[in-house]
Amino acid sequence: MMPQTPTTRVCSHCDGFSVVHVTTGSVTPNGQRRTLAATCPACKGTGHRTAPAVLVRAGK
Repeated sequence: MMPQTPTTRVCSHCDGFSVVHVTTGSVTPNGQRRTLAATCPACKGTGHRTAPAVLVRAGK
């Protein structure tokens, strides 16, 4: 039997594509396109989410 490794959850907001580059439409002097990096605000650029907190009932 293979050992079980814990799997990390993929971010539901970006589906694991946490950083994208968006072109601005302008070109640098050497001919390359200028881009801006945009990171996912939910996972802060990691592509993974932590498990949601579980509500625990204590007492009566």
